[in-house]
Amino acid sequence: MKFLHIADVHIGATPDRDKMWGHRRGDEIYDSFKNIIKICEEQQVDLLLIAGDLFNAPPTIQQLRELDYQLRLMRGTKTILIAGNHDYIEEGSPWEKYPFEADLFIMPRDKAANVYIEELNVCVTGFSYGRPEYPERILERLKPGREGAYNILLGHGGDAKHMPFSKEKLASLGFDYVALGHIHKPAHLVKNKMAFPGSLEPLDHTETGRRGYIMGELSGAGNTLIQWIPCNKRSYVNMTLELTPDIVNSEIIDNVEEEIKRIGRDNIYKIYLNGCIDSCLQINLSGLYREYNIFEVNDNTHYNYDIGELLTVNENNLLGRFIKALADEESIEKPEIREKAMKYGVEALLGIGES
Repeated sequence: MKFLHIADVHIGATPDRDKMWGHRRGDEIYDSFKNIIKICEEQQVDLLLIAGDLFNAPPTIQQLRELDYQLRLMRGTKTILIAGNHDYIEEGSPWEKYPFEADLFIMPRDKAANVYIEELNVCVTGFSYGRPEYPERILERLKPGREGAYNILLGHGGDAKHMPFSKEKLASLGFDYVALGHIHKPAHLVKNKMAFPGSLEPLDHTETGRRGYIMGELSGAGNTLIQWIPCNKRSYVNMTLELTPDIVNSEIIDNVEEEIKRIGRDNIYKIYLNGCIDSCLQINLSGLYREYNIFEVNDNTHYNYDIGELLTVNENNLLGRFIKALADEESIEKPEIREKAMKYGVEALLGIGES
């Protein structure tokens, strides 16, 4: 029995809405889900498991019509879905009213349920959210629903406010596979037995790395084999450049462009500039923002002037008093903040001729 496991698609989300590429991100999230439908059809997947937060918020009737249409495109795949903390099922919500035509079963809210599919001899146990938070350890109390069948647990949680659990406890419950959602980063918790697929697309700049889905197969006496497969359109990438005093602005731009072309221009970049630069260098990367997906640039560089020499020459003026004040470790507790304050303050005072 072949299954495909996804979670945390967040249809309806629009990451980076204030960025130039932001208007495309919502469509890309939906396209990633449509791609899953195509994969299920092409790979003749028997069962699609959706482990919560398919939508970014409780869905509208129109969104469920769209979902119904997409699922009907799969001729041989059955779908089982639980609602998560974002798309939870309220009493009387569209989730409960819409008459799906697709071969879909939605686990009811606020209670454990079992779905047995006779032709696949698989029993799926799950629990849909009926509210945004469940601090109770609900998943640890669920049991396999049918002896002699493949048993799968479909759950959404993993932090203090959303069905916390111990992976050791879940592993001991006796399920052939535990299909989890809620954590956006892919994680294989127990080999071939328990995993988070992560989101299909990264949803904010903190979610670096690839994103994807899990393809799995159950065979024999509960033998399970799973493979995580990346599929995201874009990744958030942190790029660090170490600068030297002899570097010029054009060289920095060339270095950034070379890295972007090597890694992939569709990706979204946070650039960190480190190292020591000449005090006359004015870093200007504005042209890169027009050509590439630059989320932000963090300038952590420092100038190659000698603070001790500056203090000696300017001991009795405003610049000298400023350096003395910032040199005191108690002035600002965090050294990285103190270093930045020293850099920007000395630069400003030198620029206006306060000597």
